[in-house]
Amino acid sequence: MTSTSVFSALAPYGWDSAWADAFTPYDAEGLLPGRVVRVDRGQCDVVTADGVVRADTAFVTPHDPMRVVCTGDWVAVEPAGNPQYVRAYLPRRTAFVRSTSSKRSEGQILAANVDHAVVAVSLAVELDLGRIERFLALAWESGAQPVVVLTKADLVPDAVTLSHLVRDVETTAPGVPVLTVSALDGDGLDVLVAVVSGGTSVLLGQSGAGKSTLANALLGEDVMEVQAARDVDGKGRHTTTTRNLLALPGGGVLIDTPGLRGVGLWDAEVGVGQVFSEIEALAERCRFHDCAHESEPGCAVRSALDSGELPERRMESYRKLMRENQRIVAKTDARLRAEIRRDWKRKGAEGRAAMEAKRGRWR
Repeated sequence: MTSTSVFSALAPYGWDSAWADAFTPYDAEGLLPGRVVRVDRGQCDVVTADGVVRADTAFVTPHDPMRVVCTGDWVAVEPAGNPQYVRAYLPRRTAFVRSTSSKRSEGQILAANVDHAVVAVSLAVELDLGRIERFLALAWESGAQPVVVLTKADLVPDAVTLSHLVRDVETTAPGVPVLTVSALDGDGLDVLVAVVSGGTSVLLGQSGAGKSTLANALLGEDVMEVQAARDVDGKGRHTTTTRNLLALPGGGVLIDTPGLRGVGLWDAEVGVGQVFSEIEALAERCRFHDCAHESEPGCAVRSALDSGELPERRMESYRKLMRENQRIVAKTDARLRAEIRRDWKRKGAEGRAAMEAKRGRWR
């Protein structure tokens, strides 16, 4: 098969001249380029110019879970064999990573080479702004452009109420497009189609957020199984159990993911800073560059909190995510662990000194 025919066959899945250049060494070995559309227990489905092949990932499955083959990877696969093997994956442009639930402090890569991270949030239940901030931190850290999609907008018929909800999310997501969509009647779907038609998009959110329904609406057919969410809390079961990559009829590629109950940060300091960009901007105006924004003189963040310019909820969420991220990084960084211990000891000594001073005044 000629390089031109390979290009035209894989272009709908995101193949471009830069990927072709990166594949040159593997082309010389007679390997085939392809994109991973699904991974399942050490094997994966790879779309190639010859069609979808089932390949074994044994040759590229190290102990490091961050380096395993994942949905969205471009790979070099053997042209024949029983089984066929993936021999390598091309360097990733972006990677969506979260921490695992294990105590070993490992990152889990959910999707690779993503241009847009679409965070689906259901309007059928009360908004959880803290969870939205968490998703956005991971999305920004991945290198993708986040987009928040408020699903099931038909359940909020009052326009004023809907506008207030959108404004709350926009305040929570500076620099991020916030769209309202009803997959039931198609409202707002055209705007989302325009966003995802350029590049690869990953669909994220909790179970019951309407991701599978949204995916079907974008695909124009019922490809993904849909189950009803519980009325009591709006949550659903995992209708999607694997990450699947699908070419969209209007252009672009969609990776649908299972509902994520746990969304732990993984070395996402830059992403957290992006989500809370107004706090980072205020911090630059503080008198001291290492200001903790607690009781230091000349603290611009503290002044914004006192005046009401900066909501307390935002600051609390910022601190929570920064602390969590620091703990994750410290598990793999001995120097940072030592710095944290020194900081704890310093604060403990200051607290004890303050108590002694108070006791002296009481005597």
